[in-house]
Order: sequence, then structure tokens, then C-alpha cells
Amino acid sequence: MRLARRDYANALAKRLRHAPAVAILGPRQCGKSTLARAFLDAQGGRSTVFDLERPADLTRLSAAPEEDLGRLQRTQRYICLDEIQRMPSIFALLRPLLDDRQRRARYLLLGSASPHIVRSVSEGLAGRVSFLDLTPLLAAEIEATERMRQRLWVRGGLPPSFLARTGEVSWQWREDYVRTLLERDIPNLGVRVPAPTLRRFWTMLAHLHGGLFNASELAAGLGVSPPAVGRYLDLLEGTFMIRRLPPYWANIGKRLIKAPKVYVRDAGVLHSLLGIRDWNGLRSHPKLGASWEGWVIEQIIGTLRAAGESVQPYFWRTHAGAEVDLLLEIRGRLIPIEIKLGHEPRLTRALVQCCTDLKLARAFVVHSGPSSFPLSAAVEALSASLLHRPADLLATLLGRKVR
Repeated sequence: MRLARRDYANALAKRLRHAPAVAILGPRQCGKSTLARAFLDAQGGRSTVFDLERPADLTRLSAAPEEDLGRLQRTQRYICLDEIQRMPSIFALLRPLLDDRQRRARYLLLGSASPHIVRSVSEGLAGRVSFLDLTPLLAAEIEATERMRQRLWVRGGLPPSFLARTGEVSWQWREDYVRTLLERDIPNLGVRVPAPTLRRFWTMLAHLHGGLFNASELAAGLGVSPPAVGRYLDLLEGTFMIRRLPPYWANIGKRLIKAPKVYVRDAGVLHSLLGIRDWNGLRSHPKLGASWEGWVIEQIIGTLRAAGESVQPYFWRTHAGAEVDLLLEIRGRLIPIEIKLGHEPRLTRALVQCCTDLKLARAFVVHSGPSSFPLSAAVEALSASLLHRPADLLATLLGRKVR
């Protein structure tokens, strides 16, 4: 199977027309290097790639980076710095290089640790760098069948896992992926957290998947302080392993839950942490519904952002227990979405209450069945098959006629 990821390639080309540098951010092994190299090959002309995980490239650039890049950017069309978080000192040099009037090259900055990149950009590169977030594979990028959608859910969207020859090979790859991240990648960022401690914390989050984050309870289970738990969460969120979904705040005269919900972003990694090896293991596991909820949330957010939409996700929940899984803010609108596993979704009181309290005219229930149909005058049940058609998904959510 060949994965073109055309939406991301088009977005990259568009950003490079207007910005001197584009930062492609995403988890390890999600395809950042493949995307960048395919783009450079398609452009032709002169380009230089530094893979900062290769000792030779790191040594070459470390000797005299300002002089080397200054010379290259006058003759090359593109300069690509892969895994740029391995050389944080380079950010201080990029500002004068990007402002150089003799510069011809545009930069591709690839990274899998967003806090380091974002902090450095905010300190000196604001307005000079455009960001492109690359997700694991989306349903819209694979064959539009229920079998392939199930495979994407079980194995996750990291290409080596999804494309593995067998389920067992996929499982072993994900086990190695988790271990490598904990024992090599995170320590290489200068973080000093014992790998067994971080693994325990990550596994605890997997069992909490889709639930409210309580730092005190997790700290007691780990034998550390609540602030330490907060730092661990920041670390896993910053390496794109965890999504922290905030509650939506609105002045509606009700007390709303303040704690965020947490999700393991890649379903395949979630299943590895939970010991779920295959579809049979998943469908009998108590986290089946939560796994589906998290997978659909990632698919919706990733699909809309890959299509160029600015999306801010929340959840909505009151202290009385009324909850809506996903509340999207898009184009100035709020769109509530419930996520249900099964072919016969029902209209929930929480969804009705959310629409009433927030004065919303439309709501949706995404389900795993094959058909979309109305549940009421204002609520529509959407088949997960719509995730394969980004334009139709966006049109439906915005209340437009699908072509």
C-alpha cells in the first residue's frame, strides 16, 4: 500500500510559498521525514538535508552551523533539518539567517518534541515559522472499507504499525516503539525521569483513557508529588503521545467540571499499553468503548486540521454528570458531538441539555454503523464511514449540502 498523504503535501507547499520556514511537528515515526523528502524530490532543484539523529550530520553542522547554513542558503532552494530538537542551540542562529536578504533557501524544520520547538520559536522566530502538525494515518488516507478502518483502529496510525505484514509484527513494533521512546528519545531531550516510572505513569493514563485527570490520585499511585505528575503529563503531551482535552467554559449559570480529560492519542499505542494484541482482545476488553471514543476524536480533529481548518476541541460536562464527548469550535461555531460504538445510536439527554444550555441548533452522534440518519430535527447520527470523506464531513458539520 502506498501512502501519498496529499493533503499534507499540499499544505506544506502552500505554507512554503508564504513563510521562510515551516516546522513539521508530530510523533516519532508518523511520516515527517517521508513527507519532507517526497516534497523535496517532487520540487527538483537543489536541496540539502541534515538528519540530526545521524552522528555525521550532527557533527558536520555542530562545527560551524552559522557559516555552513549561511553559505548553503544562498545557493540551495531548500534546507531540511530533521529531528531539530536534538540541536536546540540552532534556534538562536536561525533568526538572523532567516532575515538575511541574500537568503534563497526556505527551511523545513522537522521535530517530534513540540515544547522545545514552540518555546524556541516564541523566543525569537515568531512570525517567521509556519507550523504544520502531522498526525498518524487518518481514515481519509486509507482504503474506505470497514475492514481497513478496523485495522487502523486496532493497530493505530503510525505507518510501520499499520502497514506491518501481520498483526503480531505490528504488536512487536509498537512494543519496541514505546520502549525506545522511554529509554532513548525522551532522555535525549535532557529529561531525567526513570523509564520505569514514566512507563507506569503512561500505563496508568491508558487505563484512565477518556477519563478525568486527577493529579493527586495518580501521584499517590506512583509515590511522587502532584507537580511531578503534571510534569510527566506535559512531557507525554509534548511528544504527541497524550491529548489533554480541556473542558469548555461558558457563562451559563452552571458549575462545570474543571479537570481535563486525557487520551492516549494513537490507538495502537493505547492497545499496546493495555496489553491488547488484536481485534478479539479489543472487543472483549473493558476499555473498548473508551478506545473507540478516543480514536474517533483523533480522527475528527486530525481530518479537519489536515483539510486546513482551525479547530479547537473541548468536552462538555456538568457536576451533575451530563457529558458530551467532543465540543468543536470551528469557524466561530460550536458543534457538539457524542461518540457511540454500535449501529443503533440514540439521542441522549446530555446532548439535548448541552444544546439547550449553549443555545446550539445542531448536534451529532458519530457511530460505527454504515448509515447516517436523523435522530431528531436538530440531531443527526453520522456513520464513521464519513471519516473517509473529509469534504463531506466538514460540509455536514457546518450544515451544508453534501455533493
